Amino acid sequence: MPSDLWSFTIRAYACPGVEQACLQLQQAGADVCLLLCAAWLGQREVSCTAERLQQLAALAHPWQSTVIMPLRQLRRSWRVAATGDSALATLREQLKSLELAAEQQLLLRLEAAAQIWPTGEANDLPAWLSGLAAQAGEQDRDALQVLRVAVSQA
Repeated sequence: MPSDLWSFTIRAYACPGVEQACLQLQQAGADVCLLLCAAWLGQREVSCTAERLQQLAALAHPWQSTVIMPLRQLRRSWRVAATGDSALATLREQLKSLELAAEQQLLLRLEAAAQIWPTGEANDLPAWLSGLAAQAGEQDRDALQVLRVAVSQA
């Protein structure tokens, strides 16, 4: 059974513009798993605090840097070579699946950390998104707005 955060992520990602917004934010260095978690927490009206932001970031960063990013970097490095090598293309697709499974695992960990936080306390979606979008620049504000809109649809 998928977690609430994972189900939310799937629904939000299917909303118009969200996939492109997430890719843009990811290219800018933002942790999309953290941003989707932020959107989920905002939707659940969980109060955003500096301590909670720090807790989620501290949980996500090691997993991102030691598990997800190495998989993503390897998959990307094979992009050109895989166009002319069907065996490598197959392995690249398997890496892509493994990368997605690693992201799902991170979302499960983030959800577990946030599960004890009371819901229905605050309308803090903007605070969650800005607090966890530390790497997002001015040009990425439109992408964050797409996430804000998706929350209302997910």
